[in-house]
Amino acid sequence: MSPRAGTMRLACMFSSILLFGAAGLLLFISLQDPTELTPHQAPGIKFSIRPQQPHNDLPPGSSQDGPFKAATERVTRDLSSRAPRGLSLRMSQDPQAQLNVGARLRPRQRRRRLLIKKMPAAAALPANSSAGTLARPAPGALDGRWARLRETQRERKRVMREACAKYRASSSRRAVTPRHVSRIFVEDRHRVLYCEVPKAGCSNWKRVLMVLAGLASSTTDIQHDTVHYGSALKRLDTFDRQGILHRLGTYTKMLFVREPFERLVSAFRDKFEHPNSYYHPVFGKAILARYRANASREALRTGSGVRFPEFVQYLLDVHRPVGMDIHWDHVSRLCSPCLIDYDFVGKFESMEDDANFFLSLIHAPRNLTFPRFKDRHSEEARTTSRITHQYFAQLSTLQRQRTYDFYYMDYLMFNYSKPFADLY
Repeated sequence: MSPRAGTMRLACMFSSILLFGAAGLLLFISLQDPTELTPHQAPGIKFSIRPQQPHNDLPPGSSQDGPFKAATERVTRDLSSRAPRGLSLRMSQDPQAQLNVGARLRPRQRRRRLLIKKMPAAAALPANSSAGTLARPAPGALDGRWARLRETQRERKRVMREACAKYRASSSRRAVTPRHVSRIFVEDRHRVLYCEVPKAGCSNWKRVLMVLAGLASSTTDIQHDTVHYGSALKRLDTFDRQGILHRLGTYTKMLFVREPFERLVSAFRDKFEHPNSYYHPVFGKAILARYRANASREALRTGSGVRFPEFVQYLLDVHRPVGMDIHWDHVSRLCSPCLIDYDFVGKFESMEDDANFFLSLIHAPRNLTFPRFKDRHSEEARTTSRITHQYFAQLSTLQRQRTYDFYYMDYLMFNYSKPFADLY
């Protein structure tokens, strides 16, 4: 064989090997599940910080997050946990349809598109400064403190979801109605939904929302009546179905809560220990007529002078002479946290840290801070744990226990300790 013929034969063999290798690689890739090649997003706290589009690929359906025992159940619940809660979103009962849904939504980053990746706090959050009374920490102090706050949020939401899964499992299958979102205020510029919990800093939070919306330059410029009786802030239930769905699915949803007994005493002091043209004639007169023996004619005429034990009697009476009020209603009824997947759960007791963290997360203006001034009766001390115990000392052990039972879901859902040792 000539050298030239040998060289050509080697070249042909080498070309054949390359062609077979390329064909094998194409075959291997075609057999792979493309979702397995997709980089997975690290889990984190779900904050809808940047504008996001609603999930157009969601079929009708909604349910609560929770542990899953079967593949179809996992797909169904994972899908619904990312969708706006309810509002006629119903999953198909056809198993094959559910499997098809799962095939579309298998990429983990699609299921978790609202999650924030774990990343250095200084890079994730803007540097903060303060011109108000709640000073935000300097940039150098962000890393450790912000990491702790992120972990606190994860823990609060975990506890809340576990309580819902254990005691309110049926809520996840209900549809959101306008009543469920009637306490939620909307701020469109920063894409925030705030559920109002009275006596947990709600007046000042609504002031903050008004500044965020460009309706005022400073929280100190906004009067109490403007906050509570004006129409500057829209409620979520004023939007049509599509508007509600869009905002529930893409905005940052937050609420702030307070220790239930302390919140109750704060409401009593505000509404019944000061002149009030609504609560005295509407609630006070009915309470005195039902629960005070030999009430004076003057007391029955004005409704003034209700005592805390009488107020608690009204609260615990299943046949109340006058209905419930938002100032002492359960948070679980006001904000439906087992139905609406809140992104941020703040506490009145840690207002400074939680407010700073939230304002940083939504990229609020650097000069905007949460106001600390007392909205009403500023000369009076705030309701503290010590003051709360003084009021509850007026009750019997049974009354304290029944009041604790009344607010049990709020204690459980938001991880508050029993306020008295003899409670069970």
